[in-house]
Amino acid sequence: MKLATAAYPLSWLDSWAQYEDKLADWVAQATGQGAQLLVFPEYGAMELSSLDGAEVAGDLERSIRAVSDRMEEVYTLHRRLAVKYNAYILGASAPVNAGQGRPVNRAAFYAPSGGQDHQDKQIMTRFERDPWNIAPGGPLKLFDTALGRIGVLICYDSEFPLLGRALSEADLILVPSCTEALSGYWRVRIGAMARALENQCVTVMASVVGDNDWSEAVDRNTGMGGVFGPPDVGFPETGVLAQGRLNRPGWTYAEVDLDAIAHVRADGGVLNRSHWSEQDPRVESVTLSRL
Repeated sequence: MKLATAAYPLSWLDSWAQYEDKLADWVAQATGQGAQLLVFPEYGAMELSSLDGAEVAGDLERSIRAVSDRMEEVYTLHRRLAVKYNAYILGASAPVNAGQGRPVNRAAFYAPSGGQDHQDKQIMTRFERDPWNIAPGGPLKLFDTALGRIGVLICYDSEFPLLGRALSEADLILVPSCTEALSGYWRVRIGAMARALENQCVTVMASVVGDNDWSEAVDRNTGMGGVFGPPDVGFPETGVLAQGRLNRPGWTYAEVDLDAIAHVRADGGVLNRSHWSEQDPRVESVTLSRL
């Protein structure tokens, strides 16, 4: 299969039609290159707050509510694009009112059939806890698709190995991210590459890029697209199948072979995924006397 993962710049939007055109252009470009799975980044939907004007977009709490209020329209648009272009699409995540008091960070997943589901972020970063006050969402899911089994770890979630292990049956783990600094980008990238190593699978990282002085929520962003696998038989020695250029908007493409994933899991140079259970606690407390 061919994947496309986005380094996505947010736009100031003067109309809903402008947003529709932007998304349609991005999807058409990726599918025109043969991509069957498209991955947009975390909090890419925050650009929708600009539709309510500068005062709302510049206010954290009001921008969160404004984006959440538009998500039904967003879902309808993405379902239409997934069907029209015969592609799976992980939409940009957004703060979504899920009926539990505070919004969750939710990425919707769309199928070419018109079907839709979602993945919520599990563990909040410091800024999502305070001042955003975003709540943890529903459980991790494993999506069975025509392209294989797909899981999603939203940004910070990719930095936790037990969350990755919960998706050990996934062939692909999608990692939509939104990181302000280069250090944040690398934390998520290292997490994504580690999950690919441990699970002997492919991870697909998307990023928000660029500066947006009109937004309090997503004013500074650093990243690029990347696709990673285990550095083992059938994969590049670096584990990097593809990567974009830092902070340059656009799609990064990669070809992924499910047979290669199955082969490295069965007969790789190492068998991290199969040997996971051998990590049973081995720590012993030892006191060394002074010499």
